[in-house]
Amino acid sequence: MADIATIELPTDRMIARIEGTIGWMIFNNPARRNAVSLDMWSAIPAILDRFETDDAVRVIVLRGEGDKAFVAGADISQFEQQRSSPETVARYEAALHLAGERLEHSVKPTIAMIRGFCVGGGVGLAAECDLRIAADDARFGIPAAKLGLGYGPDGVKRLMALVGPANAREIFYTARLFPAAEMLTMGFVNRVTPVDGLEEYVRSYCDMIAANAPLTLKAVKVTVAELLKPAPDLALCDRLVRDCFDSEDYVEGRRAFMEKRKPNFRGR
Repeated sequence: MADIATIELPTDRMIARIEGTIGWMIFNNPARRNAVSLDMWSAIPAILDRFETDDAVRVIVLRGEGDKAFVAGADISQFEQQRSSPETVARYEAALHLAGERLEHSVKPTIAMIRGFCVGGGVGLAAECDLRIAADDARFGIPAAKLGLGYGPDGVKRLMALVGPANAREIFYTARLFPAAEMLTMGFVNRVTPVDGLEEYVRSYCDMIAANAPLTLKAVKVTVAELLKPAPDLALCDRLVRDCFDSEDYVEGRRAFMEKRKPNFRGR
């Protein structure tokens, strides 16, 4: 059994826990299907700071508390107080933007473990992760058109990059719930598993990733992000590749291959 460390946070609606090589970011608002409030958005960067500076953490997994939802969007019940004036809207949007930017550009691999409802902001959070593994009971949707909400270009672009323009239009135009199987076909979800095997599957996937060289994973993650930009920083990509070849892990990888054993990568 791996050691478990729980990180203290200013809100009890988020849980951050390190278990072996996995950093768990848990949305803990089950009474509202884990809808995200301002304090929850604000906690995400702090959690990532902790995970990213801990060498033991190799993979970051996002999940919802309970069995009903991953994240069922933003907590609309708080909009009257948190998004009812230009000042409060600006503060809320700044927290949401920072959380999304930090998650999307985390230096470590991120996985959204999805069961139940993944709606609105939940879809946005999942899209900001590197991989999405869903239970077969998962349901996805963006109900912005049912609420009269505008959806910013960053969120639309991120979804469109995963599912393509036609599917993105369908998701927004219909505002309906899509089963996990449809989202797998669209390319939004990487894997779909039976609901009772979801966590075990995700843990085994994390073990597979954690056994690999962190510098290689970082180089690939950054390179993929750069190649999606109109003007990628190819010099940055080349530098990260050189860092891999200059690393102790590259020496360890070669030796392990020759000695027919599993490598022990240390991220340096």
